[in-house]
Amino acid sequence: MNTCITLSKIRAGMDSVAFRRGVRDVSPLLLGIVPFGVVAGIAAVEAGMSVLQALGMSVVIFAGASQLAAIELVGQGTPLTVVVVTAVVINLRMLMYSASIAPYFQSLPSRVRGGLAYLLTDQAYALSIARYRDGDDADRVAYYLGVAVTLWVVWQITTVAGALAQAGIPESLGLEFTVPLVFLALLVPAMEDRPTTVAGLVGGTVAAVAGILPLNLGLLVGASVGIVAGVLVETRMEAEPSDGH
Repeated sequence: MNTCITLSKIRAGMDSVAFRRGVRDVSPLLLGIVPFGVVAGIAAVEAGMSVLQALGMSVVIFAGASQLAAIELVGQGTPLTVVVVTAVVINLRMLMYSASIAPYFQSLPSRVRGGLAYLLTDQAYALSIARYRDGDDADRVAYYLGVAVTLWVVWQITTVAGALAQAGIPESLGLEFTVPLVFLALLVPAMEDRPTTVAGLVGGTVAAVAGILPLNLGLLVGASVGIVAGVLVETRMEAEPSDGH
């Protein structure tokens, strides 16, 4: 079967079937995306943003963990350079995702690939790459868009909903804890093996200790050190001889 996807094939009528399958496959994951997006909207308004600014940030960044980190730093008056670098460091995994999924889209024009890259998320990558590796060469882009566009739409709607809801929440409730709790909820499931566990523990510890640094550099330093620690552990594991010799 031909593995190249042409633009004419993308427009074909059968693409709607693959698109709907993508929507269906991602639907169960929305149970976790909805509260995450709402918290992002609440946190943005708490940081001093308007609803329109919260939406703008959500559209431009469209990356949950780095978006929350950026909101937290903006609320603390951190210099823009530090905010941007921190968000980039947190999202470095997207480079690996892109390198992995790019061969499946290599026949597409660069402007189309750029649009697909903007929509790339953990969920869109995981669902799409699993389907592609199963050997289904048809309608790759349609399936990817079914997953990714659904996530994008739901994320924007829930972010706005959270931002609007925040206007009616009394300050006495002290919702400052929402962002740390969301990060904790994201961290624990991600610590699924030795490298990710080491990265999470080292990164979190360093970030807490480095909180005394000026310009709110603690999160950036912690994220960077955590990534390095995880990579070193993974490299060492790969170098270790297997038990079977």
